Amino acid sequence: MAVGKALPRKDGVAKVTGQARYTDDFSLPGMRVAKYLRSTIAHGRVVKIDTSRASALPGVDGVFTYADVPKNVFATAGHPFSLDPGHVDVADRLLLTDHIRYEGDEIAIVVAENDFVAHQALALIEVEYETYKPLVRGDDILAEDAPEIHRKTKNIVNEHAYVAGGDWEQAKEDSDLLIDGCYETQVMQHCHLENHTAYAYIDDLERIVIVTSTQIPHIVRRVVGEALGLPWSQIRVIKPCIGGGFGNKQDVILEPMVAFLTLKLGGVPVKLRLDREEGMIGTRVRHPFRVQMQMGVQEDGTVKLINFDALSNTGAYASHGHSIAAAGAAKAHLMYPRAVYRCHARTIYGNFPAAGAMRGYGSPQMTFAIDCMMEDAARSLGMDPVEFRLKNAVRPGDMNQIGKRPIMTAGLVECLQKGRKLIRWDQKRADRPPPQTGPLRRGLGVACFSYGSGTYPVCVEAASARLILNQDGSAHLQMGATEIGQGADTIFAQMTAETLGVPFDKVHVISTQDTDGTPFDTGAYASRQTYVGGPAVMRTARQLKEKILEYAGIITGMIPADLDIKDGNIVVARTPETAVMSVQDVAIDAYYDKNRGGQITAEVSYKTRTNAPSFGCTFVDLEVDIPMCKVKITEIYNIHDCGVVINPLTAEGQVHGGMAMGIGAALFEVLMIDPDSGRIYNNNMLDYKVPTIMDIPDLTADFVETQEPTHPYGSKSLGEPPVLSPAPAIRNAILDATGVSINELPINPKILFKHFKAAGLFRS
Repeated sequence: MAVGKALPRKDGVAKVTGQARYTDDFSLPGMRVAKYLRSTIAHGRVVKIDTSRASALPGVDGVFTYADVPKNVFATAGHPFSLDPGHVDVADRLLLTDHIRYEGDEIAIVVAENDFVAHQALALIEVEYETYKPLVRGDDILAEDAPEIHRKTKNIVNEHAYVAGGDWEQAKEDSDLLIDGCYETQVMQHCHLENHTAYAYIDDLERIVIVTSTQIPHIVRRVVGEALGLPWSQIRVIKPCIGGGFGNKQDVILEPMVAFLTLKLGGVPVKLRLDREEGMIGTRVRHPFRVQMQMGVQEDGTVKLINFDALSNTGAYASHGHSIAAAGAAKAHLMYPRAVYRCHARTIYGNFPAAGAMRGYGSPQMTFAIDCMMEDAARSLGMDPVEFRLKNAVRPGDMNQIGKRPIMTAGLVECLQKGRKLIRWDQKRADRPPPQTGPLRRGLGVACFSYGSGTYPVCVEAASARLILNQDGSAHLQMGATEIGQGADTIFAQMTAETLGVPFDKVHVISTQDTDGTPFDTGAYASRQTYVGGPAVMRTARQLKEKILEYAGIITGMIPADLDIKDGNIVVARTPETAVMSVQDVAIDAYYDKNRGGQITAEVSYKTRTNAPSFGCTFVDLEVDIPMCKVKITEIYNIHDCGVVINPLTAEGQVHGGMAMGIGAALFEVLMIDPDSGRIYNNNMLDYKVPTIMDIPDLTADFVETQEPTHPYGSKSLGEPPVLSPAPAIRNAILDATGVSINELPINPKILFKHFKAAGLFRS
């Protein structure tokens, strides 16, 4: 049995020893480097640009401006192609632009023999601008006299509104108490270890080959074709090892440009690499949200209605656009599904770096709002916050009011009960009766989360797998699903070993994706890999197993139905301890017998048409230093219902990573943008504060395992959900300690000082 075991990662040794090779580790003879010239203003137009001195510099191969690039407006979001015209992504991007929409917008690019020459050339380009008023604040963006960031949009990308779960007016009438609140989240950066990098060249078949650090190689192929007006088959995309993405590499950012440059230079290899400072503004950020909420509750703690009015800012370009706000709102319904929901969501443009997918895809923002509101409601009723959530928490059989499908498995109640016990909730609350006084105060907080497994029914969920039986009896597994550091290759290998009947170390995974040969998959995002790829793996492994047993029957004269595979041996099904021959014996015969056999392979492509939500919660115990405006987390627990845990070791790692990111969102991280000028102040790792080992307490992950019937191995989403609930749990713990509601992120010393001063907590 391989599923359920804490097996080591397939790529672990290579990555910790430096043997793994990433995009920037590769080079080709004659490779040139490219560097962007970025705008120094946040909003305006290029009136004049002079590249003559840069072009004349020795070592410069070319300088290109917005006047030189194709006029094909394209969408960069890493979504599957849609056959529904009403569901396509917003196309608002050119390779280079003369209409500046954020400080750092790409207006020209230099290609040179090395970095030094490229930087020299950039300094020689002269630019004159016409400046417009930058728009950063939501109220300024939506003002009647606001200049349009994109023509004919009124600065609104999209909006939608709906009511789900019943009669709104009746729910309002049934409510004994109506509670209002406004919650705001910040602009953040992904800060993955590996920066964005890509290179391209033209091969001997006159096809464009792109090597890139991407989560979505098959989608990159399509978007590059759209951007350059080329057939998709003319483009080949290769994804080596990738050093993290968190959604930032679910956008097609560098690849169209390197493809364009190699075309312009006659096939010469061209590499485009963003350094950290450039990458923090020139890629994607997390959407800031402002959520106006109203909750209606009864005196017994029953939530009757929840109203969202969400404003999401996508920055300079649409990227994933309105889908972030829509997805976040839809997933929030699942935690407390028996209330009536009313949602109004708008997505607007703003003059700061484009926002896109980031771990959680709108759910961190909406979860912060809804579970802060749950805390405020519980306190208004005088109820224990855990009891309040238990009363309203999702249970198996509840209806997904958006998808109109029953929720088959839901372990949220069990997660809350387990977390309550782990943190000793009842005992600590009894020991710390409010109100607390003094400079140091202790607080307990809890928050819940829900998250889907993939994107169905919004997007197509296709996955493919290929298995080849090797001569030594091992199997090579090839997946279109990308390994981006989350351990997907290890999970797929465990599934294969489980179904095929061979040892885990006999399954070799091809980690590199290549659109010329890798079976189709849309990529790594939306916590879809295990849930969507699993059915394809099982079907492929079953198919290969049937073929092996059929051939073993030919060799032995036995009936294939009477045979099975166990631990790499062909065995009698009724007496599995009886080995007939090894799988290696079958493979050798199939490859080399003169009169029979051939290579034994299997391949399956499968589209998943279900979406099972995961659930869970975070419990926090923390200390607040009032005079120092400092928060110290002493205990934090994340309890997760992700169905069957395929690999406890990788699962724990995913949860720990999500918890750390959630702590960063709660207390530290913000990309600082001047609201008046659009200037970005801290696009570097010195000034952008991510939590270090000194800021992260011991992290505890635990699981409530349910057997999800819509997945062949009983599993559900895991990668993104752990990031959702730490921030509201920390906010709620600070409220518990101090009595102060802080409804904006991050809750850093500056924010704490503002709220503590307003609450009169400082001694004069």
